[in-house]
Amino acid sequence: MVTAAVASGKPSPSRESIPGSAWSQPDEPEGEKCEVSLRPEEKPAEECRRRPWFRSCGRPRGSSGRLLLASVRCSVLTEHRTIETIACMETEALVVDALAQLGLDAHIPEGASDAGVDLILDTGGVRLALQVKRRALVTDSVAEQALRTLAPHAEALLIVADRVTETARKILTTRQAGYYDLRGRLALRADGVVIDAEVAPLRERSGRTSPLSGKVGLEIAANLLMRPQRETAVRDLARQLGRSASTVSEVLSALRREGMVDAKNAVTDSRLFWLVADRWATPRTYLAQLPPPGDAALSQALRLGVVDVEHETGWALTDSAAAAAYGAPVAFRSGQALDFYVPDQTVQRRAATLLGAASTPAQARATVRIAPAPAVVQSRVHLDANPMEWPLAHPLFVALDLAQDVGRGREILDNWTPGEGWSRVW
Repeated sequence: MVTAAVASGKPSPSRESIPGSAWSQPDEPEGEKCEVSLRPEEKPAEECRRRPWFRSCGRPRGSSGRLLLASVRCSVLTEHRTIETIACMETEALVVDALAQLGLDAHIPEGASDAGVDLILDTGGVRLALQVKRRALVTDSVAEQALRTLAPHAEALLIVADRVTETARKILTTRQAGYYDLRGRLALRADGVVIDAEVAPLRERSGRTSPLSGKVGLEIAANLLMRPQRETAVRDLARQLGRSASTVSEVLSALRREGMVDAKNAVTDSRLFWLVADRWATPRTYLAQLPPPGDAALSQALRLGVVDVEHETGWALTDSAAAAAYGAPVAFRSGQALDFYVPDQTVQRRAATLLGAASTPAQARATVRIAPAPAVVQSRVHLDANPMEWPLAHPLFVALDLAQDVGRGREILDNWTPGEGWSRVW
């Protein structure tokens, strides 16, 4: 059962609170912090606790918990980048991912570490400030202790644990609190919100060894890189891509673990671009001729999509010709073969049949490749200054093509920043 009712607006009753971080363990000194690294890495918990400017993961001492230290860049668009850091996003990310499976949104509020609020749950009609605590095992005594130390600004407590006993579950759900048992159960009862549902066990979701393993990972990465500074909600992205929220959540969680996106799923590291580039290449089909202009029947058969570029799926001009149209420092001569992305294998085969296959690459007038991600042929660009008069692939996808040439292509990328309205992410 998952229920979200509109709250009456009454403030939560006051609760006894003890100063200290929402993540701190009972035996940790108040205000104890630890230094953060400038890149993702693992550090022993005790080593981290001895250093300044660290917010503890909140795992029991002696646990084998991994401290995720991820770099965050203020901008991915300019040469002048300052570095900030976030530490131990794993617990909060687990909760965000689990809620996303139920179609619920949650995000980390600004200044949460000062207010003792770790997450804001937004059900569309109710906003609930949550304090999140991490434990290995939650018994009745652990649950009682956690309830006594609820932060004053938090409206409800949510404990994340490898295992929550039945008694502890009852205590939490009857006291304006809840739990996320990583074996596959999420429950929360607070003002205006009642959640009691099964979610995928953590062990099943943590098997993704690479963020981009599988086609969906590439689709998500491409979407994020097109608008790198935009905050992205799991449910919105899943709807846009036509993928399940749990799968999208799993990929985003893997990207966060690698330090490539932040807690709000904005891109923080150019490594994501190069990771996508490594998986971007698709085979070319060499064509003997270009589609003749003005042939409506052929245009429809080949799904060129040249009538309404902004709203139709269709062919997208890419590689050197498109790069030159965008103003990249690349030479493109008249008569050179044009490179296109096409929607699918059916269109690729049909193009070879209707336009003829070139006997050699040197004799080709055009090449067609299947788009590695649907956004390539769905988010095309009409540019008035384009001398070829073909819809262009988004600058991101043109850059990914250039990146396939480890020599000249990457030299071009080093000296090319797309015009206003587009982001440089390499």
